[in-house]
Amino acid sequence: MRITAELIQPESLRGELRDDRAGAYVGFEGWIRDHNEGQEVLRLEYEVYEPVAVVEGDKIIAEAMSRYPLLHAECVHRSGLLEIGECAVWVGVTSAHRDEAFAACRYIIDQVKIRLPIWKKEHYVAGHSGWVNCERCATHGREHPQAIRS
Repeated sequence: MRITAELIQPESLRGELRDDRAGAYVGFEGWIRDHNEGQEVLRLEYEVYEPVAVVEGDKIIAEAMSRYPLLHAECVHRSGLLEIGECAVWVGVTSAHRDEAFAACRYIIDQVKIRLPIWKKEHYVAGHSGWVNCERCATHGREHPQAIRS
C-alpha cells in the first residue's frame, strides 16, 4: 500500500505487476468527478493518517493474496489537493485467471474504502466546502443496486 501526494500513473503501476505467469490483470482507477449529490465540485482534498493507512492497507493486500490465488496486488491512494479528472486511487492485481483477479480487485478497493483512515473534503464551485462520508462506497459481498442484470 502506498500513499502519495504525486499524480498516480496507472500505466507505470500496471507495468510493475507484469508477470509472464499472469493470464489476467484487473485494475481499478477512482477519478475525481465534477459533481456529487447535486453539487458542482471544483476539486477534492484528501487527508490521510499515513502510518495507519499504510499498515492497514498492507493487511488488506495480504488478505487478498491469501483469499485469492494472486501473483501480485497493489494499491496507491492520493493525499492532498486533487483536481477534476485526476486519479485518486488505483488498485491492480494479477493472477493466472480473470475470476480471481476481478474478485480480488473488488475486495481490495471495498476494504480500502471501509478501513483506511482517509477523509475526503469536497470544494464546490459555489464557494463552500464539506467533508464527505460515503456510506455506499464499499458494498463488498453485496451486489450494487445499479448493477445491470443480464
